Amino acid sequence: MGSAWLFILAVVANCVNLFGQVHFTILYADLEADYINPIELCSKVNRLIGPEAILHGVISTLMLLNGFWFVFLLNLPIFAYNLNKVYRKNQLLDATEIFRTLGKHKRESFLKLGFYLLMFFFYLYRMIMALIVDSGSDF
Repeated sequence: MGSAWLFILAVVANCVNLFGQVHFTILYADLEADYINPIELCSKVNRLIGPEAILHGVISTLMLLNGFWFVFLLNLPIFAYNLNKVYRKNQLLDATEIFRTLGKHKRESFLKLGFYLLMFFFYLYRMIMALIVDSGSDF
């Protein structure tokens, strides 16, 4: 039942990241509509960027360690992108530069949102398949 638990964890972690990206997208839209100020936006987003990257990194690493190479390769672009941002120390938003870089951040948020949505259905499918295989061996 090891692979079933891994994919259950992946579904839950992916849901957390998915909701985080929806939250980021709403915050960026609020900034454009002037419902939130840049300092408040940056403090809210910066507080959640690290946990999102760490959660995705943990799931990617667990997939690699458990031999799910294809799943790891699917996660590799976002994993490498997050590592590159941390390595270059530009993962946090700057309130003085946010209006100039807002388009880039919105595009990144939409791409990650789409990725996490696709991966949610993929993980859900793999979780169901792992549960079916594990329950078939109990008989």
